[in-house]
Amino acid sequence: MQEKDMVNDVLSMINSSLTGYANAIAQTSNQQLRQVLQQTRDADEQFQYKLYQVAEQKGYYQPAPEANSNDIQQIRASFTQRR
Repeated sequence: MQEKDMVNDVLSMINSSLTGYANAIAQTSNQQLRQVLQQTRDADEQFQYKLYQVAEQKGYYQPAPEANSNDIQQIRASFTQRR
């Protein structure tokens, strides 16, 4: 397996784990467990970002183009209206 494939696989697994943490945190009423899950999620987010930076530098990952300011304002407005 190529390094690129391994890096992308790990990024994919971490992203799935982050979704799992979010679901577990939202459904946990035990404050201690909630705190442990949040700390674990935070650490995984930091690791994911560092690995993403490496993948981008090596050309393993091509991020989506940046959104323009009009698109950002439209999305922001749609979320603000929902509240």
